[in-house]
Amino acid sequence: MKNRIYMIRMLLAFCMLGCFTSSHAQESKTITLQEALDLGIKSSKQLKLNKARITEAVAATKEAMERRYPDINISASYLRVNQPKLNIKTVGAAGNDSNAISSPSHLNQAMFGMANLSLPLYAGLKIKYGVESAKFLEKAAEMDADNDRQDVILNTIAAYINLYKASAAVKLVEENLAQSRQRDTDFVNLERNGTLARNDLLKAQQETSNLELTLLDAQNNHQLAIVNMDLMLGLPEKTVLVADSASIVPPGAVKTIDEYEQLAAENRHDLKALDYRQKAAAAGVKIARGDYYPSIALTGGYVYAEVPKFIRVTNAMNAGLGVKYNLSSFWKTSSKVAQAKARQDQLTVNAAMLDDAIRLSINKAYQDYMSGVKKIEVYNKALDQATENYRINKNKYANNLLTLTDLLDADVAQLQARLNVAFAKADLVLAYQTLLQKAGLLNQ
Repeated sequence: MKNRIYMIRMLLAFCMLGCFTSSHAQESKTITLQEALDLGIKSSKQLKLNKARITEAVAATKEAMERRYPDINISASYLRVNQPKLNIKTVGAAGNDSNAISSPSHLNQAMFGMANLSLPLYAGLKIKYGVESAKFLEKAAEMDADNDRQDVILNTIAAYINLYKASAAVKLVEENLAQSRQRDTDFVNLERNGTLARNDLLKAQQETSNLELTLLDAQNNHQLAIVNMDLMLGLPEKTVLVADSASIVPPGAVKTIDEYEQLAAENRHDLKALDYRQKAAAAGVKIARGDYYPSIALTGGYVYAEVPKFIRVTNAMNAGLGVKYNLSSFWKTSSKVAQAKARQDQLTVNAAMLDDAIRLSINKAYQDYMSGVKKIEVYNKALDQATENYRINKNKYANNLLTLTDLLDADVAQLQARLNVAFAKADLVLAYQTLLQKAGLLNQ
């Protein structure tokens, strides 16, 4: 008996522990917008990729600068040979050639080593403009990273707003569902007392069922918003995040469209990146033209050679100037220059297209924001109207002056009006942040 009681107690203890663990795993975590932004930037795979690209661009700049340094080559060889036939001719007193040395049998190996140095002095300015082009491309990579950083910030804000809206939808539907269930309880009592028609009770219960389905959809959307936020922030998928409503701050005053367009010209990082690429392309044209000119280098070398038991060469040093010119450059370089100019022209057109796209996006974001402001005004007025309409219809229904269908319709309209107001306020925050991003001001 005692053993059975002990086993039951242990089973209850394990059940309680399991319930505690499950409850702890589902513990919600309130996160502010700033915390979400910090985590989003830290865990963004795109920003990590951009960091690697910047590292690559820095290395490319270093490589271009190292072309100014001398090239030093060292080589050595050890050879096994057959017995060579040596025919060393000397000039005698009478001017006749004679064979002075026969081929020794021990000459069967040879060794030699060389060291060469070449320091470029002039290469048609290709080295200079190569360094210049690499530096511009490095700056362009940094600007691309800053531009993507703004995109990551905006995407994080959009996901946070979506999480807030999904949570608000669940909360509002739950409140309405609680009211509807209470109404069903009241109607059941009225129907039992014979003061309410069965048909009206069924209509009310059907409305409750519809709200339960709406709540199920809202909860599914909320769960997907949480998972999306978790993945974006690099958190485990089962982390239950709660958006802090205090982070949804109403936007401040907005500037004019012309002011935002001017600010975009000064602050948009993609424009700056394209400008640096244009400068790099201009340097590329000069690099291509460098093939028209010769290359001049300071050269030096050292040679060591030895045939054991026969000859040894040491201290054989040389120094001088080397000039190299490819005569085919006369008819081959022009096509390279034409290609470089074409790339420069393409970037110029791309810059003009990007400028047009930025102006259009700023106008759209500005109109979306202004429309959002007006929507909030309309939705607030509609909410007041829907609330008052429901109050009047409820009184009329209580006095048998209105059908239940009309009352339920007024209830649904009131819920929709509350959702519209909550969503519009959140959408206005996102619209303002989008406007800042289009003007290149989101980091600020």
